[in-house]
Amino acid sequence: LNALFLLCKIPCLCGSAPCLLCRCCPSGNNSTVTRLIYAFFMLLGVGIACIMLMPGMEEHLKKIPGFCEGGMGSSIPGVKGHVNCDVLVGYKAVYRVCFGMAMFFLLFSLIMVKVKSSQDPRASVHNGFWFFKFAAATAITVGAFFIPEGPFTTVWFYIGMAGAFCFILIQLVLLIDFAHSWNESWVEKMDEGNSRCWYAALLSATTINYALSLISLVLFYVYYTHSDGCTENKVFISINMLLCVGASVLSVLPKIQESQPRSGLLQSSIVTLYTMYLTWSAMTNEPDRRCNPSLLGIIGLNSTTPAGQDRVVQWWDAQGIVGLILFLMCVLYSSIRNSSNSQVNKLTLTSDESALIEDGPAPENFEEGDGTNRAIDNEKDGVTYSYSFFHFMLFLASLYIMMTLTNWYSPDANYQTMTSKWPSVWVKITSSWICISLYVWTLVAPLVLTNRDFD
Repeated sequence: LNALFLLCKIPCLCGSAPCLLCRCCPSGNNSTVTRLIYAFFMLLGVGIACIMLMPGMEEHLKKIPGFCEGGMGSSIPGVKGHVNCDVLVGYKAVYRVCFGMAMFFLLFSLIMVKVKSSQDPRASVHNGFWFFKFAAATAITVGAFFIPEGPFTTVWFYIGMAGAFCFILIQLVLLIDFAHSWNESWVEKMDEGNSRCWYAALLSATTINYALSLISLVLFYVYYTHSDGCTENKVFISINMLLCVGASVLSVLPKIQESQPRSGLLQSSIVTLYTMYLTWSAMTNEPDRRCNPSLLGIIGLNSTTPAGQDRVVQWWDAQGIVGLILFLMCVLYSSIRNSSNSQVNKLTLTSDESALIEDGPAPENFEEGDGTNRAIDNEKDGVTYSYSFFHFMLFLASLYIMMTLTNWYSPDANYQTMTSKWPSVWVKITSSWICISLYVWTLVAPLVLTNRDFD
């Protein structure tokens, strides 16, 4: 029966997203189902990269008879190991897996430029042919492992830093969009009834965010600064503290409230907490170990690294875990949010707004009681999001996850180990300043550009 079920699903793997819905799945819009499947592609690659970073993986591979060069297992007669298992594990494997994912999404980003509706032949490629796309992504990723070492690792590291920097900015936009949507939803419920309850909930969420930011600030000064050093950390923490206070005060000024009624302390608190995370993430990449203690060392566990020895790259470091959580939130949120969220339409939708439609109701010929669950083609009149930009965002997400899993460490001259370098610190701290600047611009833009409609 299982084999028969799989045979029945083979045509669906070559078709569109509706076929992939099972009977237990709720019906939904084709645009949402497609984005979720691409998000699953991304998460599958992240899982593979995490497995390759697990300790002891290289030893397990070498035990496979005749697989690795110099393998420890009993060899198969007539078969010699020709695979360099060093490339299949550790940060080198993460670089190649993420290279395959990034090239797959970049290719689709270029192919899907200017797609206006699902009637475009390219839209059927975007929304279907899942088996072939999975095979293509796998082929590109496998091919990445045959790229010679040489300068590939170093070049891809700097490309990854640039792409991850851009994705951090997209994270901010999505977080602001989420904060606006959150604020609007609760304010509407306050107007509908039981205003005291919803006001208390809004105030509590804002207070918790600011409290966490304040606790983070104190911990930064305690553990990441010293009276006789760590000047850079003192400057980073102080500047970002002042910028966050200034942005919070600015958001509640009468002039800002008059032009931007939706602005408030909830959005400012989320931006402040995100800025504290970026500040902490930057300081965890400082080369000076006195100013960069590990989280295990802070909480009292012995995790010190001997002098002169590089830290081992592992994805379960504290900042890597937080980065993974933020990554998952942003990718899933960008996949399920409706096009009616106006805060990011200008960023994620096509420039020709006449070609865009809202996520509308089901077509008239769809009967809910017909016993089937399917995705509805809601993009016949116009796309609800930019296909090209969505793939480009996943391209940047692939680079961000590569840098997160390797803790933003830089490969050394011999491509054997990873070390903390100042460029990673400056990329993160600069992104925190740009993030605050972008948020401040969303507050003052209506006052500066008076001839534009920001409704």
